[in-house]
Parts: sequence; structure tokens; C-alpha cells
Amino acid sequence: MPTAPQRAERQAQIVRGLEAVLPRHALLWNPEDTTPYECDGLTAYRQRPLVVALPETEAQVQAVLRTCHTLGVPVVARGAGTGLSGGAMPHALGVTLSLARFNNIVKIDPLSRTAVVQCGVRNLAISDAAAAHDLYYAPDPSSQIACTIGGNVAENSGGVHCLKYGLTLHNIVKIKGFTMDGEAVEFGSDALDAPGYDLMSIVIGSEGMLAVTTEVTVKLIPKPQLASCIMASFDDIRKAGDAVAAIIAAGIIPAGLEMMDKPMTAAVEDYVHAGYDLNAEAILLCESDGTPQEVDEEIARMSAVLRTHGATALAVSRDEAERLKFWSGRKNAFPASGRISPDYMCMDSTIPRKRLADMLLAIQQMEKKYDLRCANVFHAGDGNLHPLILFDANQADQLHRAELFGADILETSVAMGGTVTGEHGVGVEKLNSMCVQFSAEENEQMFGVKRAFDAKGLLNPGKVIPTLQRCAEYGKMLVRGGQLKHPDLPRF
Repeated sequence: MPTAPQRAERQAQIVRGLEAVLPRHALLWNPEDTTPYECDGLTAYRQRPLVVALPETEAQVQAVLRTCHTLGVPVVARGAGTGLSGGAMPHALGVTLSLARFNNIVKIDPLSRTAVVQCGVRNLAISDAAAAHDLYYAPDPSSQIACTIGGNVAENSGGVHCLKYGLTLHNIVKIKGFTMDGEAVEFGSDALDAPGYDLMSIVIGSEGMLAVTTEVTVKLIPKPQLASCIMASFDDIRKAGDAVAAIIAAGIIPAGLEMMDKPMTAAVEDYVHAGYDLNAEAILLCESDGTPQEVDEEIARMSAVLRTHGATALAVSRDEAERLKFWSGRKNAFPASGRISPDYMCMDSTIPRKRLADMLLAIQQMEKKYDLRCANVFHAGDGNLHPLILFDANQADQLHRAELFGADILETSVAMGGTVTGEHGVGVEKLNSMCVQFSAEENEQMFGVKRAFDAKGLLNPGKVIPTLQRCAEYGKMLVRGGQLKHPDLPRF
């Protein structure tokens, strides 16, 4: 680690360089000004940046990147800071590039059903602006009231309606931005296809490692005539998990299919009073949208499947207000968890739908093993898990146990045929778990893509892809600690 004098000297050098391309008010470097940028939604890990740059134009973004590239300074792009994997955690000797001022909706085109927006526009603001044309933007992460479209692109965010309408990747037409050396780049096209390689699919979900996004063209879709939601109670989590698989097996693709276990249900009911069954071991929310005829038919089909697979109670929303009430609990799962625990660590892995109950039962055993509570909410339709491990960060041992708990969940997910992340990204949180899922050769291929865009490795360095040395050290630690649960998985 650099000494205090070395940090001060480097900071002064960066400030001098950036003062030549940014107005004074667009630069922060005093500790009281940079501390708010020291973490994203993963508050367990913090690092104050040397300098925060707040450009207001694309030309200024380009100039900041060129300056930092010349000086060899790492750059971490940041939107609203709602990420949950530490993807926007600053570099100790770098610049945090805040894009919060890029918050303009450039154009809504109802004929082409697209919207051109700057990267700092909030997810929900797009739908609000398109509502006048009876259109909306489908991906709806729980943080949509605050998260930005640039961050959604970086993480390939989903949401409760991604089962039917797809992730960010499936709802983007074009991306504009800059590489680390300040080269202007454009991915995708306003046309139905773009020439050459499909680089947009690489950039979306790359967690700010390949380019800095400044403008995005998104797809808009018509608002459905009607949406209705079933709230189903189950007295056994395995029955609930089997019901999820059965709905998909029946050829039904709900607009949303979410699952909450009993601890999570209790937390959100106390917070928003959504009318949840507090005696149920698990609750499913199953939504249908479309024409009234389509919704009536699909609700009837889903209800039949749910009853066949052991639902103890079914409630169908009678109007839009009740539908929103049902969803209010699911949408507020994270803040509700914050009311019952000083801190929580939200995991994000995926498993085959048929293994949902197996994973919940495994997590129950882990709660005993690590002596920590865990509340669970799932994007059940696509097997994306969000276990929230509850702990107190003021207790160092609890943080350590929470980290082990999280790693155990991720490793178990891979062992069940899943992945270590679904939509929250790897960031710094899941670096070690990437060693479990991918071999050294596979990680090197990913580094190859990184080098093609950023040869000096200055854009969001130390995130997402673990080095061979890190994986080797992690493997030794697991062996020493007796944590090598699935010895066939890690490929150190």
C-alpha cells in the first residue's frame, strides 16, 4: 500500500491534470467530499478515491479518460451507486468518474418504440416519460426508482418481469461511450442488425471494465391492457419449488414469477402490510399480462397448476391497486431486511428451477453452520436467487462468517448446475467464487477480451476476473479451513 505522502503526491498530480480539462466545481478531492463515493450498495467493503470527477458533457468524459490514460491512472465509472457487488468501489490510487449529471432523456420515439437516454437517467424515469405514449421500459430491478440505465447496462440488470420480457441485454438497441484511451465507440445500431461482431452483447454486463457508457437507446413496449397477480401460499418450500417448475413445464411464461420464504415474508409484511400469509413456509407471486381474455385464461391455467402442486391458499388481485399491493412486498424486500438487521449481504446466483427447494433447504443448514440468519427472495421463474445474509458489520467475526456463508451459497449453486451471478455482477464480492466456476484458461480468455478494449488495464481494475495467483491462494485457504465442500469444482 502506498504511504500517505505518496498518495498525496499522486493526488496532486491527478488534480493538476484534470483541472486542465474540467471546471473546478467538477472535481472533488478533499476527504469530506470523496467519502460519499467510497462504496456502492455493498457497504461491507469501502475505499475512498483519490479524486472524484463529475463531468457534464461527453467531451469532458473523453478528456478525463484521455488524461487518466496518459497518466496511467485507474478509472472507476459510477452511476447511482446502487450496485450490490462492489463494482463501483473506488481504486485506492484512482479516479471515480461520476456520471450522475448525465440525466437527460434525449428523445422518445413512439413510432420506432425507442428512447434515447443519457446513462445517468433513472430506470423508472424512462417508463414515466414513455407513459404518455402508452409505452414503457420492461426491465424493472427492485432499485428502479434510483438505479441508472448506465448501471443497468454494466450489470445486465433484470427484475421481476425479466422472465417474459428479458434482461437489459434484450431491451437495448444501441450504446454510445468511450474506451479508456478516450476513443468514441458505438455498439449496436438503430437498424435491425449491426455489421461485424456483436460487441454490444459483450459490453452489456461487462461491469464497466471495457468502456464507459454515456448514451443508451432502449426498446419500449406497449403497456398491456391488463395485468393480474396470483398470491399463492404453500406449507412446504419443496411444494412451492415444484410448482414453479410445473408452471414453466406447462408452457406458461408468466410476466413475473417470484418466491419468498417465511422469514422474508414476515419482514416485508411488517414493513408494507401487503397482506401476505404469515403462516406460509413460502409464497409465490405469479403475474399475467395482456388482453383481458389472455389474462383470464392464463390466470386460470396457473391457478390449476398451483392447486395441483399443493397451494394452501390462492388470492387473485381484484384490481390494479391490489396487484401493486401484492408486489409492494417483493419490491421492498431489501429495505425491509434493513429494518431487521444492522447489515445484510445480498447474494446473487442462479440454479436450475427444479433445484429451488434443494437450495432453500441447504441454506437452512448453512444458517446453523455459520450461526447467522438468512431471508430469501427469488426470481423463481429463471432460478435467480437473492438470499440476504443478515449480520452486524461492527462485529468482525460476523462479517467473516457472512463472507463464508455467501461463498458457500455460490459454490453450492455451481454444484447444482448454476452460476455465481445472475444480475448483480461479480465486482469484488464474487472474485473468489469465480475461481470455483471457471478454470485458469477460461479466466485468461476473459482477460484477453479486457486487454482488447483496455490494454493498460486501467478501467475498473481488480474486479470481475480473478488472477491465477488469487485463485491459487483461495484454493489453499479453503483446504486449510476445511471449507472445500465440492473438491471437484474449484479449478485452481
